[in-house]
Amino acid sequence: MFQTERCFIMRITDQDLTDIIKLYASEEVRRFLGGPVEAAKVKKNILKLLTQSNIHHYWCIRDKKSLNFIGLISLDTHHDGESIEVSYQLLPEWWGAQYASETIKAIIDYAFYEINLTRLVAETQAANIASCKVLEKLGMTLKEKVQRFGAEQYIYELNQSEYKIS
Repeated sequence: MFQTERCFIMRITDQDLTDIIKLYASEEVRRFLGGPVEAAKVKKNILKLLTQSNIHHYWCIRDKKSLNFIGLISLDTHHDGESIEVSYQLLPEWWGAQYASETIKAIIDYAFYEINLTRLVAETQAANIASCKVLEKLGMTLKEKVQRFGAEQYIYELNQSEYKIS
């Protein structure tokens, strides 16, 4: 488990399933992520995740004060099959209050200084301006534009050698 100033970042458990289903059902959250996902599919994927080894890293984000579910964050293999991607989804009621930046920073620190990755990527739809701003604020730079999932995607990159820990 990780802690930030306002959040707990914890390994996903089967107890998180209801909250995760709510996240994946949200039209707002899934607007730039291919649309809502049916509960049965989410449940199947999460149960599969829970039985996998620690090759992939998936966490839920909870508010420290209330323990309310905020969203998900992960380190996993990118679509290119080589890079490690930091990915995140937060419920809309938590948007705009710096929770994404706060938790992504904690995961970047973990990636670079605990598991010694030297490079991370993040992919977001070009139309998702808020997500682009978050990634840029964290020091990620736009490296590539691709067409995927029926839309233009931006691929951001951050190298450990360029990262400034705070």
